[in-house]
Amino acid sequence: MYYDPDKNDHGLIHSPFKSCVVPRPIGWISTVSPEGVHNLAPYSQFQNLNFDPAYVMFSAGQTTTGARKDTVANIEATGEFVYNMATYDLRDAVNRSAQEVPPEVDEFELAGLTKAPSIRVKPCRVAESPVQFECRYHQTLRLAGNGPKGATDVVIGRVVLVHIKDEVIRPDGCLDILKIRPLARLGYYDYTSVESVFEMVIPGGNETLLAGLEGTRKK
Repeated sequence: MYYDPDKNDHGLIHSPFKSCVVPRPIGWISTVSPEGVHNLAPYSQFQNLNFDPAYVMFSAGQTTTGARKDTVANIEATGEFVYNMATYDLRDAVNRSAQEVPPEVDEFELAGLTKAPSIRVKPCRVAESPVQFECRYHQTLRLAGNGPKGATDVVIGRVVLVHIKDEVIRPDGCLDILKIRPLARLGYYDYTSVESVFEMVIPGGNETLLAGLEGTRKK
């Protein structure tokens, strides 16, 4: 089959588009408003952009009323945010923090999570999360959509500090991904988590290329 995404003429019960780009890591983004209200929300269109220097991005649609998300408004007003890694053990808290609530609601409290102070930015970290990035706002790319809710804000931030819990670092110095079980988004109402890992090394022995895959600045 094939279909035109502008016409959405696939003939299926649900649009398959989001199920065709999977799994997607979840950017669990914490911010604080200029008035000091803490905000936490998951975004399934999240990714790292570079490692030297380190940049991340997430894409935020509009609310059901066509307004910009509190996360985006807070970041643009304060210039800061935190990425918190979502895990299988934290899945229920992630889901609770996804609710659309008024700006004065603190999603940390709504989800029953603990605030951990950051070092270089004001937004708090999710203490229960094994990995957090403190980020400074870089820019927003706003994409027009079909209707008010279709518009999207692509927010880019530079990572200024990385937090990793000692207990998820293996003796060889690598992250224990199977212990962490990062949560990922599929299509529809479906999620998954990392339960298996395998290694592939690009042949040819190009040390510079392999260093880039490892995320190493210099081999």
